[in-house]
Amino acid sequence: MVNSKEFTKRLEKILEFYGLTASAFAEEIDFNRSTISHLISGRNKPSLDFVMKILQKFPEVEMDWLVLGKGNFPSDGSLKKGENKPGSKSVGNLKQIPDLFSVTQNSEKRDSTTNSNLKNIERIVIFFEDGSFKVYQN
Repeated sequence: MVNSKEFTKRLEKILEFYGLTASAFAEEIDFNRSTISHLISGRNKPSLDFVMKILQKFPEVEMDWLVLGKGNFPSDGSLKKGENKPGSKSVGNLKQIPDLFSVTQNSEKRDSTTNSNLKNIERIVIFFEDGSFKVYQN
């Protein structure tokens, strides 16, 4: 039986070894990002399909190590950290999916727009569940 907490630690070790975010890892093994998030948080247990896709995409990961924690990662005689195996897909060259914190370039561009395109806010109204509201006016 798979110990979810231990499996999560091993999954995080794989992400660290390959230098991947959870989003990039999900894309690489063709799984939803939410699946990875639920596994890492301990909400869900890994499916056989999930384990098999990891083993297919990442040859340095051994099934015994991933599922049971027996053996080593990376497997003996495999690559050193940061190296790519000849003939295999280069994991280090994966397209990185931008996250919330890496989108600063776009916000800086928006700040440099002319003020003539900006509109002034006249008022903001907040409605509460009890039917009351609060108005903020300029």
